[in-house]
Amino acid sequence: MQYININGKLIDSAKAGLPVDNGAFRYGYGLFETLLVRNGSIALAASHMERLFAGMLQLRLGLPPRMDAAWLQSQVLNTVAKNKLDALCRVRLQVSAGGGGLFSTTAGKASFVIECFELAEENTTLNENGLVMGIAEGLQKSADSLGNLKTCNALIYAMAARQAKENKWNDAFVCNTNGHIIESTIANAFWIKGGLVYTPPLADGCIAGVMRRYIMEALKNVTEQHLSAEMLMDADEVFLTNAIKRIKWVGSIGNKTYGNAGIKKIYSECFPI
Repeated sequence: MQYININGKLIDSAKAGLPVDNGAFRYGYGLFETLLVRNGSIALAASHMERLFAGMLQLRLGLPPRMDAAWLQSQVLNTVAKNKLDALCRVRLQVSAGGGGLFSTTAGKASFVIECFELAEENTTLNENGLVMGIAEGLQKSADSLGNLKTCNALIYAMAARQAKENKWNDAFVCNTNGHIIESTIANAFWIKGGLVYTPPLADGCIAGVMRRYIMEALKNVTEQHLSAEMLMDADEVFLTNAIKRIKWVGSIGNKTYGNAGIKKIYSECFPI
């Protein structure tokens, strides 16, 4: 039996449900964090909570006073323990706008849902076989004030993922309205050229990933730069990052293949254990 945490109450997943006027369901009005829990501890917890609460402030969502970062973390770990997944699991913590219409007085009153899922160790380690990637077509993400948020409005990623599936890619890169490549459907993008490491700037509209932040702080010499398709195809190595999979090596895009010697070095430096 799996349990889901809805607003602090652990409920049998078969009996769990949300109102049909939930803001995330109706409008994609909400945020979520994808957390890695290992040995009863949340990886990069402070960064996740900082991003979540900053996003709630930006979206004008307010949780009751007791629901601070420490309390939410305890709710995550309680849910993980109830599901007996303390050793290793993936957690989705979603905060949603209240019910009713967009102008409803309850729209700014947030609620939350915590789900946890089994996770194989291999998902968190560097892949031996490079990912096969492509660039999604006909989809462009706006680099506006919401671009860096991890919101529940993920239609552009869903459609890019469909293209990836149809083309038998492992994932797809997404472009912004200026034609710059900014991220994949589930991860931030990095590339290596001439021994130097680069990543698209937040100003281009990519998600402000907590693993992106961790990698940049750990390496200390990552340059933020616009990424064109031509630059991507000219790169020596390409890798993706997110909170669960950490670092994943991109092996090919079309006929272009990439090495991973630099990526292996970065992985060993950032995740020594």
